[in-house]
Amino acid sequence: MSGPRGAVVFDADETLVDLRPAVTGALVAVLEEMRRRTPAAAGVVLADLEGDWGAVFGALSAAPVQEIRRAALTRSLARAGLEADLDEFAALFFARRYALSRPFPDVLPALAALRPHHVLGFATNGNSRAERCGLAGQFAFEVYAHEGGLPKKPAPEFFAAAVAATGLPAARIVHVGDSPEHDVVAAQRAGLRAVWLNRAGLPRPRGLEPDAEVSTLAGLSTVLTTLTTANA
Repeated sequence: MSGPRGAVVFDADETLVDLRPAVTGALVAVLEEMRRRTPAAAGVVLADLEGDWGAVFGALSAAPVQEIRRAALTRSLARAGLEADLDEFAALFFARRYALSRPFPDVLPALAALRPHHVLGFATNGNSRAERCGLAGQFAFEVYAHEGGLPKKPAPEFFAAAVAATGLPAARIVHVGDSPEHDVVAAQRAGLRAVWLNRAGLPRPRGLEPDAEVSTLAGLSTVLTTLTTANA
């Protein structure tokens, strides 16, 4: 029996995991609980909670995502004098976030089509654990930023960890993700080939040259067969 044609490493959030509805639902749960606890939260709206992420992200972008989320929740809770209850609200947020996390409809069929001929990996900067997002048992390996001191994408060490996990040369590995900077440019700089998953049909940023661009994971098997055999 021949070995795999190559390896395919997938980004998680907004690539495999439909994150936005999960985060929105979790923030709604937080807001409802804030309003239940104190009248001071009556004037707080969902847009405030959504904006608090952006307000803290810049200064904390290299930190673990859970730390960034806790900082954003602290800012949100301070709007109603509830910041002392951060641990309870963080537990509520993450419970709802994971309960609502689902893969996009095209994900499981695509993984099933690829698995017979490719080593499949899951590699993320974020909080989306495969087993908590409807993706348990789908991958040969999983790589999580900040585990064992591993820095986030676009750090080359992140991609080196993914390459090591595949057991294959970097040239036989394709990285698939939605971020032009983190999933295309950084992956190519690390010696991998890169597929930009452009679900929203955004204009391609100037200078971005992915090895392939797709709008859905349906049909990805055909694209990857070409990429992973080109330099085999």
